[in-house]
Amino acid sequence: MVNFAAALEPVVDLVFPPRCPLCGEALARHGGLCAACWSTLVLPGEPSCARCQRPLAHHGDGHEPDEGESGLVCAPCLAQPPRHDGISAATLYTEPSRKLVLAFKHGRKVALAGLLSRLMLARLPVLEGAWLIVPVPLHRWRLWKRGYNQSALLATRIAKARGVPLVVDALERIKPTPSLGGLGRRARAQALSGAIRARPSRAGQLLGAQVLLVDDVLTSGATTDACVRALKKAGAARVRIACFARVLDEAIDDARANAVEAMAG
Repeated sequence: MVNFAAALEPVVDLVFPPRCPLCGEALARHGGLCAACWSTLVLPGEPSCARCQRPLAHHGDGHEPDEGESGLVCAPCLAQPPRHDGISAATLYTEPSRKLVLAFKHGRKVALAGLLSRLMLARLPVLEGAWLIVPVPLHRWRLWKRGYNQSALLATRIAKARGVPLVVDALERIKPTPSLGGLGRRARAQALSGAIRARPSRAGQLLGAQVLLVDDVLTSGATTDACVRALKKAGAARVRIACFARVLDEAIDDARANAVEAMAG
């Protein structure tokens, strides 16, 4: 059977030469970054909290925690356990990841879904048992204005790659919410109060389900927390979060310190 996409690839490359979406450097093929831009992405490091991915301090004796110590939990999660059952972020929210997100989310460069989802898949652990994949929803007004739900595009790619059922409309945003940028934690929670619920027609699928909740960026966690609350209220047994970029300043500082240490060594 002819693979038309592969057959047309040389023609597409001729008409639209592959370029790095960050710097415009020529590439061998579409769907990636140049070597220089790859090196600017900051990945979540280890050791980290098993529940929230927050970086944990090294032992200070030269001993690096191994995989057997991956169940360590940070103090904030011990003091106030999160509603979710883990976070998998592909990158930390720095200037390069921000540019990719803005181009994807507001620049209508939907083809970036392939690159972003591949990076997310690389950081996503094996999901044991039966799972459902659910995207963070947009309110219908914002969906009409933008034309697509960026989280749904990522969720679709991840579901196909993992062979996991996608329930794109499991959640619905029943009231519009203002931009959360610049709002404090309490104000964000108030803005999202009652805004997101599980769709009643999907109640049977969500009851007892393990859900992978997909979003593009995790900032304060207010939106995903509202989604997790709605999913568990509907009876979901577990909800894990997968995102492309995560705002976590202490993790960025830790990653930079490790890079400096590696260069010095």
